[in-house]
Amino acid sequence: MVEIPERLTSLFSGTVEAENDRFVIEVPKDEIEFDAVEAGQTYRIGVLPHHGEGSSDNESSPETTELAAIDREPGPPSPPVDEGEVRTVTIESIGDQGDGIAKVERGYVVIVPETEPGEEPTVEIERVTQNVAFAAVVGAE
Repeated sequence: MVEIPERLTSLFSGTVEAENDRFVIEVPKDEIEFDAVEAGQTYRIGVLPHHGEGSSDNESSPETTELAAIDREPGPPSPPVDEGEVRTVTIESIGDQGDGIAKVERGYVVIVPETEPGEEPTVEIERVTQNVAFAAVVGAE
């Protein structure tokens, strides 16, 4: 199975295209709209082989099968957190109502009351929506 680090912010399939004297990987519009990446920024890119249709390699590894399933999911990506999940986050800023704001995978926002920027509390995810999750502090580092 492919080991995916918690710091991964985006996973999508793309084709390498020749453009003048360089090669370009096209980023799907959804990755920008859901704040996974930002135009004009530099990112570290991992490349995995794709053994799909038209491939000369007919063997599918478990990693390829798992990633192919991710590639086929229609619509916006599901939130990267689940209700009841416990994890350590880094508070990056304070929201309009005074709550701490942490960002996790793909730039997904987790709101944590009674925290300050720079803190790294352990939180329990209490409520999850498509765009934001709400968490309570259960411990601090």
